[in-house]
Amino acid sequence: MKIEADTTVCIGAGMCALTVPKVFDQSEEDGTVVLLDPSPPAELEDAVRRAVTLCPSGALSVS
Repeated sequence: MKIEADTTVCIGAGMCALTVPKVFDQSEEDGTVVLLDPSPPAELEDAVRRAVTLCPSGALSVS
């Protein structure tokens, strides 16, 4: 699993960081997504996919 985050479309809602704080954080400066682990372990896959679904701006993708 590989995660990509587009900070140019992120609106800083923070759903990703709330859903999987081991993988996502928010920038102290502007609140946009900070990807802590672009290739998280398999046991986090369901949570990561949920975070991607919850992102209101579509800034996250997973492959």
